[in-house]
Amino acid sequence: MVKLRKFIAYRKLERPYTRISKYKKKSFIKTKTNIKVVRFNTGTNKKSFAYSLHLISNKGLQIRDNALESARQSGNKILETNLGTVGYFMQVRPYPFHIMRENPLASGAGADRFSTGMQKAFGKPIGSAAQIKAGQKVVTVSVNKQHLDFAKKALNRFRKKLPGSYVISIEENKSIMPN
Repeated sequence: MVKLRKFIAYRKLERPYTRISKYKKKSFIKTKTNIKVVRFNTGTNKKSFAYSLHLISNKGLQIRDNALESARQSGNKILETNLGTVGYFMQVRPYPFHIMRENPLASGAGADRFSTGMQKAFGKPIGSAAQIKAGQKVVTVSVNKQHLDFAKKALNRFRKKLPGSYVISIEENKSIMPN
């Protein structure tokens, strides 16, 4: 299995998908990789909750889809073990639309015969990432008042799995009567 390149190479926001060519068929990425996020909504959405906690990004960056899935699993585990499946609702908000590319460079004996160098450097798709702007909500967790500490704990665990810095904001849902 091929090892993933460090994400520092892809963290910076860039203009997505584009390549300018005088030939139309060379201007776009031909395939799309599978997105590794299994579920964007977990818990129960049928019940209304008194509080919503948001994980908000401090700066703009890209987050790889496998980092989103890893963070979702770790945050969901805390909520599900302590509150059950009906005691919360968690939503991962960004969708990884951006396709990351890599220009493979050959190394070793005879590499000059196989490598194209920078001649055709658009790159092949290697994964997908979500583009996050500063101040954008990454995750929302809805719970009742007695479970606020579990939600904060889950969002802290979620935050540790993602690149960048985040802040947690608590919002009270006014139209809902607390239990």
